[in-house]
Amino acid sequence: MPGQQFPADIFSTIRLADMVTVEMTSHLFRFFPALVHRTINVPAGSVAEVLRAVDAIAPGFTDYVLDERGALRRHVKLSINDTLVFDRQTLSDRVPDDATVYIFQALSGG
Repeated sequence: MPGQQFPADIFSTIRLADMVTVEMTSHLFRFFPALVHRTINVPAGSVAEVLRAVDAIAPGFTDYVLDERGALRRHVKLSINDTLVFDRQTLSDRVPDDATVYIFQALSGG
């Protein structure tokens, strides 16, 4: 309505979904160019939910980091801030608001 006044603090009660940042080793960009030069912010939730959100941006991502049972592959390390994920099987660890999820893949070879 024209001329309708809203309380000054109305916008402080509107909150966007809580987000987390996902960072990964740069060699993964070779397989997922949609992630190159991009800040990856996805909704907070369990590790499984965070990985599914990354997969929505770069289809096939979860196939690369998870095995056929949905567990983290043996060569993949994942941490929430500075703590390694405890539940590598069902990925139920909670990722708090404003956290950073780091995904590392071990490389082999000479």
